[in-house]
Amino acid sequence: MSGQQVGYVRVSSVDQNLARQLDGVRLDERFEDKASGKDTNRPGLESCLKHLRKGDTLHVHSMDRLARSLADLLRLVKELTERGVAVKFHKEALTFTGEPNPMQDLQLAVMGAVAEFERSMIKERQREGIAAAKAAGKQLGRSKMLTPEQVEEIKARIAAGETVKSLAQKYGISRQSLYANYPEVIRKAV
Repeated sequence: MSGQQVGYVRVSSVDQNLARQLDGVRLDERFEDKASGKDTNRPGLESCLKHLRKGDTLHVHSMDRLARSLADLLRLVKELTERGVAVKFHKEALTFTGEPNPMQDLQLAVMGAVAEFERSMIKERQREGIAAAKAAGKQLGRSKMLTPEQVEEIKARIAAGETVKSLAQKYGISRQSLYANYPEVIRKAV
């Protein structure tokens, strides 16, 4: 009797779509993560690894969906194949069964290294983007918070007839931040 066909799909953020991964592949079970592939601490992956049994085949859209680190990728594939689980990467058209195959081992190492390189490049571009935004004077992260003195000034100015919108602009915060973080300012002014 052959084992189960198990799928694992992953995207990096919650707003990304999992639908195209393993589309058309007949699966008995499917595990999902909406998380970074920087490490293997992902609930869907952990559940998937616990579920897999000898004779099963793990289907993954591409190597970088399973792991972005070469060490993690090599370790996962080795551990699974040693347990008798075949690992099939659809995009790369490679299946690993644990049988010696030097060419497949080379492909796994090279493609895994490329996935790790891509992750490093993403992080570098992210750092460069943050540095450029800071140099341009853009506000990063949480909205700027007001000092207690500024809150009192805003209360007085709203009571004198100034609009929340104009005061938010003057103090460099959004109107929504003013409403959300300082409701006492708005209540006392009305």
